[in-house]
Amino acid sequence: MKVEVDDDVCGGHGVCASLARDVFDLTAGYAVVKVDEVPKEHEAAVRAAADQCPTYAITITS
Repeated sequence: MKVEVDDDVCGGHGVCASLARDVFDLTAGYAVVKVDEVPKEHEAAVRAAADQCPTYAITITS
């Protein structure tokens, strides 16, 4: 699975970074993805982050 954060939509709320620290980080107040491919053990957390993102800035692709 791959994941992207839309810089134009991200509000820097940090929900993703709190739910999936190994995948997301906050840089300059906005979320960034730290990995090219989401490790299997973090997929559930990434899906939860995408579902709970207040601005719907997270897109998951396979």
